[in-house]
Amino acid sequence: MKFAFHLEAEAEYLEAISYYEDCEPGLGEEFALEVYSTAQNIAAYPNAWPILEGDIRRCFVHRFPYGVLYSIEPDSILILAVMHLHRHPDTWKDRR
Repeated sequence: MKFAFHLEAEAEYLEAISYYEDCEPGLGEEFALEVYSTAQNIAAYPNAWPILEGDIRRCFVHRFPYGVLYSIEPDSILILAVMHLHRHPDTWKDRR
């Protein structure tokens, strides 16, 4: 199954890459690869992670304090948020 980012989720993703790259050169790329790997795992096994609310599921990113929130659409995975785990948990709810 393929996956796509909601526009705001993509912005969060790119912002986090930039942040980590500013912290340490190469760390942004490592973060990007971890999120991409997480998205690939979700696409391969979409029902493997627990439901967070309604039909929204969450998969944690390895090595970084982020979760990928997504919904299973008829022909793809829609990534609704690439969210730092210390942000307010409701920031993604208007993205459907």
